[in-house]
Amino acid sequence: MSDVEQSVDRLIRIDEVKRRVGLGKSMIYLLIQEGRFPAPYKISPFASRWSDREVVAWIDDLKDGFEGKKRKV
Repeated sequence: MSDVEQSVDRLIRIDEVKRRVGLGKSMIYLLIQEGRFPAPYKISPFASRWSDREVVAWIDDLKDGFEGKKRKV
């Protein structure tokens, strides 16, 4: 991927966030409330979107906390 493609950040919907992290909407909002998950950006009074980069970074941080991260693939 080129540097330009890597620098582009997409805004994704809750359904995409749920699919990526494997959690339900209620759990995601609970983690946001606890400050343990990235908060969405309010793009209109009726729509929220998450930063793709922030969600990927959260997943990476979560995986770093597990012992299994050191396993050889």
